[in-house]
Amino acid sequence: MKSVAHPLKHLTTGRRGFLTGTALGIGAGLSTHAIGSRAAANETSDVFRRDQDLPFIGTEETFSTRELMVLNDRLFLEDTGLAEMGPRRIGAMDEGGLNVQILSAHTPGVQNVPGNKGIDFAYRLNKMLVDGPMATYPGRFKAFATLPLQNPEASADELERAVREDGFLGCLTNGIIGKKFLDHPDFEPLLARAEALDVPIYIHPGLPPDEVFQIYYSNMRPEYQREFQDQVLSISAYGWHQEVVTQCVRMIISGVFDRYPRLQIIVGHMGEGLPFFYKRIVEKMSEVTESSLKKPFEQYIHDNLWFTTSAFPQDELLDLLLICISVDRVMFATDYPFANIKTQTDWFRAVRLPREDKEKIAFRNAEKLFGIKV
Repeated sequence: MKSVAHPLKHLTTGRRGFLTGTALGIGAGLSTHAIGSRAAANETSDVFRRDQDLPFIGTEETFSTRELMVLNDRLFLEDTGLAEMGPRRIGAMDEGGLNVQILSAHTPGVQNVPGNKGIDFAYRLNKMLVDGPMATYPGRFKAFATLPLQNPEASADELERAVREDGFLGCLTNGIIGKKFLDHPDFEPLLARAEALDVPIYIHPGLPPDEVFQIYYSNMRPEYQREFQDQVLSISAYGWHQEVVTQCVRMIISGVFDRYPRLQIIVGHMGEGLPFFYKRIVEKMSEVTESSLKKPFEQYIHDNLWFTTSAFPQDELLDLLLICISVDRVMFATDYPFANIKTQTDWFRAVRLPREDKEKIAFRNAEKLFGIKV
């Protein structure tokens, strides 16, 4: 079997904790943006001026429409800026020095809408981006296609249309689709088409199925239910990070990447916890997949997965990710509007990495993967 290439091990030593942690609910649209801690007293002001010329491509930048919020019972998000893709969003990008946003529909998108209604809704959302912000602000916005995932064949067709006709960069899915992950045979048409088009699939977390919610996250204190705290635990505080890692591991062990070796999957939120579990997952899964997979289990992580920094501006988490994963497979993201763009870019400018590596994460890796230029 093919040997595993060791990832580059770059460490962001130094100014740890410039932005410590994230607010409960980041990325879910249920809370405020990441909370930054004060810089250490002995740090000089030149830290905050470092790499001010660094361009940025944001690879997880969320939008919605009022129609989509009504569909998914998310009207309480109207004041977050999700549906605003004009001066307010551009102003936030300019303030933070974010050159490009790659837009994606807020979870769960239209992936729970069956039949022609879902197909039509996905098409209209995608065309709205092309005819709206992408046309109004040339070069500032790119996009991942929204797909009607209840119909995998139609999803594959819409992905191809969006890529070939409108220049979309791939697609984004939101967690479990009904009761199926992407390794289910039903999704073979979509996986095959993405590989043939040479575009990635970004796996964003999604809402847990009702059965999972009831078993894992219900029957809590009444005040938690009133304040949606049980929902927060099931999604952005804990639940959906574990779900994405589960989905990625399932894709490896089910042989998805043996069937589609050039398929690329993007994982957000600094790896969704995978770096923490990396060594143990690799050790245990390598034992049971040695005779069933074409390559060592670990190799698929390095060959088929990419990772973004969305909403986790923490030095120690970036350190951990880069211990496990090559710097060539990490990309910058903000998780706007649920995280503050300037908070994210200021953090990364001050990270202690070689300039070459910072450029890779900030924009060069995205340019290479998506075939775009800042």
